[in-house]
Amino acid sequence: MSGNELFSDPDHTALLLVDIQPDFMAGGPLATANGDAILPGVRRLMEARPCGVMVATQDWHPPGHVSFASSHADRTPFETIEVHGHEQVLWPDHCVQGTAGAELVPGLPWDHADLILRKGCDPRVDSYSGFRNNWNAAGTRPHTGLAGYLRERGVHTVLVCGLARDVCVQWTAEDAADAGFRVGFLWDLTRPVTHDNDQDCQQALQAANIDVLETTDLFH
Repeated sequence: MSGNELFSDPDHTALLLVDIQPDFMAGGPLATANGDAILPGVRRLMEARPCGVMVATQDWHPPGHVSFASSHADRTPFETIEVHGHEQVLWPDHCVQGTAGAELVPGLPWDHADLILRKGCDPRVDSYSGFRNNWNAAGTRPHTGLAGYLRERGVHTVLVCGLARDVCVQWTAEDAADAGFRVGFLWDLTRPVTHDNDQDCQQALQAANIDVLETTDLFH
């Protein structure tokens, strides 16, 4: 599907801005690959207000979160362990509630956002996706309520951008598709933890019938 076809009904389309926070930018403890580079394009898109609904997600971890390497003795960032029966990457401490690095990046028009959804708040469960948490002790992935919010707003299509491409943005896009939304993944307005994962990310998105787009695809 082309960008124009996907974006044929903007009043029923939502722009999802995933975890655009200082801790994922240059100098942050979990900096993505050139994450700052998406900011001018994200700003232009937000100011254009091309969608009927705009939602921002915000990673918002309590201190001592299960996903932090510092919460596990003799573990270092980017090691993996098992949590609730599933693989868990251990991250540097990041987006800790109330810290400057956890705020939404200054300078973007966040007043245009209809909803700011905080995730990762449960100290025992990680949360990559804006739609569902990661697995809990019961073996389920609880919903955040975002899908219901979007449906009640009449949304049937979502455009996804933000950080990090190969983690929270990808999981958000895949869960959106699984929830029945048409999904456009704005590749140029995402950056990964590492570009080594770009091919795997694209293949996973294609397998989920997610359209990988550039922002230029939307406006011509």
